[in-house]
Amino acid sequence: MYRLRALASTSVHRWWPSVGPATILDPGRSHGAGVKTLTDHLSTYATYHRDRRNIATHFVGVPMIFLAVVTLLSRPAVDLGGIPGSPALLVSAGALAFYLRLDLRFGAVMTALTGLALWGGAGIAARSTGVWLGTGLGLFGVGWVIQFVGHYFEGKKPAFVDDLIGLLVGPLFVVAEAGFALRLRPAVQAAIEHRAGPTRAATAAAPLAEV
Repeated sequence: MYRLRALASTSVHRWWPSVGPATILDPGRSHGAGVKTLTDHLSTYATYHRDRRNIATHFVGVPMIFLAVVTLLSRPAVDLGGIPGSPALLVSAGALAFYLRLDLRFGAVMTALTGLALWGGAGIAARSTGVWLGTGLGLFGVGWVIQFVGHYFEGKKPAFVDDLIGLLVGPLFVVAEAGFALRLRPAVQAAIEHRAGPTRAATAAAPLAEV
């Protein structure tokens, strides 16, 4: 077994010099300078989210914010040959391209969830302006309150404060954590915890780090 593993590592390294033994052991390791993988993005985001209470609040806050943004961007709506076009559709297409590039399986889940959000957001946007704005802004505001409660427990500022890409990684992080809870993708989970450390149980709340 050891000889087979060594032979595979040597063969891969011969054809792809940037891929070494560490890359084989860590499926999410970057293959080139400046190219971030699924594990790179999730590990960076995870360093701001190790307290389990913070992670739990993200299961509520992130979907609320996600739906809020889609809802608010669902106007103006135009008919594109039977397909309701809107800024939400354009932004979602770009986000999904990002998710699918990182990982096809998680990207497929994000595609399904985004489709549901687009459907729900379009339905809300089709109602009166008051309902559309009230629902979108309400979900957005309450969602962020829940997020900041979680980061109070964590004792760290949100990830997007240091890197705006965190706003895009947040929904993917929630999907990944749901998968880990179902014992899916253990190799990805292990690689993330190797970099960011394991999650921890409730501890005394610490003051938020200075921005």
